[in-house]
Amino acid sequence: MTSAELLVDAFGRVRENVHGAVEGLRQDELAARIDPDANSIAWLIWHLTRVQDDHVADVAGREQVWTAAGWVKRFELPFDDAETGYGHGAAEVAELGRISADLLLGYYDAVHAQTVDYVSGLTDADLPRVVDTRWDPPVTLGVRLISVVDDDIQHSGQAAFIRGVLLRRR
Repeated sequence: MTSAELLVDAFGRVRENVHGAVEGLRQDELAARIDPDANSIAWLIWHLTRVQDDHVADVAGREQVWTAAGWVKRFELPFDDAETGYGHGAAEVAELGRISADLLLGYYDAVHAQTVDYVSGLTDADLPRVVDTRWDPPVTLGVRLISVVDDDIQHSGQAAFIRGVLLRRR
């Protein structure tokens, strides 16, 4: 298995997790919060998708799907176009309360497609390339991509947990 195949598989697993957490839920369930300060499934999926879009587009030298394909206009959120959700509080999380499963998954799938297109062309020689010098040690492409996978798996797992809680209440 090549590095590219490994990355495609990892992002494919994230896609399975995202779809598993969202599909079949009503809008009110996507917006539900297990306490007033908790994140909703809608916010978690939007956030992990925004981070993946932002980080992968940056290392690939591409425009984000969010702006390039007009998703920012479809979501109609009161955030700056560059917003990814870092530092959001309860009020910002609530803004995702009107977002449908179709919209969330449409955006996620578009980002997933761009991600897979990019990572499927990588070689082992590409992974040590430094992509961020703001850290010590500087961040390589390989580390950045694994960081995105890790973040995505954690947030999709959180969304799956919330889904389980909600479905038990039905």
